[in-house]
Amino acid sequence: MKVDKDKLDKLDAKYSGYLEKERLDQFFDEFDISFAAGHWCAGDFADRFAPGGYNSLDPRFSSDIVAQIERVAQAKIKGIEFHEALFIDKNYRKDPSLIEMVKEALKKNGIIPTNMNTNLFTDPKWKLGGITNANKTVREEALEIALQGVEIAREVGCQSVALWPGSDGWDYNFEVNYGEILDRFIEGCIAINKKAKELGLRFGIEAKLHEPREGNMIISTTHKAALVAKAVNEECQGNNMGVAIDYGHEQMYANEPADNLYTLKRFGVPIVNLHVNNAKLHSNDEDRITGTGDIWRLADFCYAAVDSDYQGWFGEDQFTYRTEPTKSMALSRELFGNVMKKALQIYAVRDKLTKAQSSGDALATLEVVKRYLI
Repeated sequence: MKVDKDKLDKLDAKYSGYLEKERLDQFFDEFDISFAAGHWCAGDFADRFAPGGYNSLDPRFSSDIVAQIERVAQAKIKGIEFHEALFIDKNYRKDPSLIEMVKEALKKNGIIPTNMNTNLFTDPKWKLGGITNANKTVREEALEIALQGVEIAREVGCQSVALWPGSDGWDYNFEVNYGEILDRFIEGCIAINKKAKELGLRFGIEAKLHEPREGNMIISTTHKAALVAKAVNEECQGNNMGVAIDYGHEQMYANEPADNLYTLKRFGVPIVNLHVNNAKLHSNDEDRITGTGDIWRLADFCYAAVDSDYQGWFGEDQFTYRTEPTKSMALSRELFGNVMKKALQIYAVRDKLTKAQSSGDALATLEVVKRYLI
């Protein structure tokens, strides 16, 4: 992001009131806010109640990757995240023709590839875990796919690669030896990080409390992800590995998302990517439209991103099952932009906020921010 006094001075004039359409576009450009969407946000959505997909009755709806890229562009979103599984065949081998097809679609639609996620969770092969699987052969195969995903990320033109270990974890007490599977996970991350570093990509892991695991995922919180990243970076002698924070995942255990940004900065753990969406506190990961929940909490998070000098992408990770995908992505971008504007207005008076915070009086801080949030 590009934030300076001249730009901040325009907030109450050029960008006064609610932002939409051309003024919203200008706002994103003026402050150089990098906003992306996961390709899945632009596709069909299925759950156990409608496994065929909620758009499956619409003959005009295509969920192939080119159609998804086109919808992202139609939503005026500049970046897109992928899963490496899009680029491999049924034998898990990289398909160069798929890579070229996507690169052509990206160029045609003016979309930037941002992050490559590693899919070690949808195939039943990984039902007992990917890189932590008790079966040595299976976890070696999982690692091979993850390493191939790094190569795909480089070829597609992504800046980073991420691992969300959805299948790695446990469902019952005493099911696993916690220390043993953590060691396996760290060993796998060391190998992935070395490959990513070699190819000039950053590597991050994304935490989640549970789901699809009923008990816990191996990396249940961002704090644990940070510990793993520090251990891997020490082994690899650098600071290439970091974390990817998903806003909704933080809601699952009612953590303060803004607090994590400062914590990670203090302990020198890079933030590789941010996912924005919404979920209810102490619930599952609903992946609803960004900005439809607690505006105070989201604005605090946006303020922390600015104040901690986060320079990466804000990527939508949402599953809008019953609403039209393109309009949903565009609305998410619009609501996020308006909340970010509130955060920037508060940042413009950060001297007053800092003074109020130093008093230890919550009422003093509320007096500073209230008019921007209500």
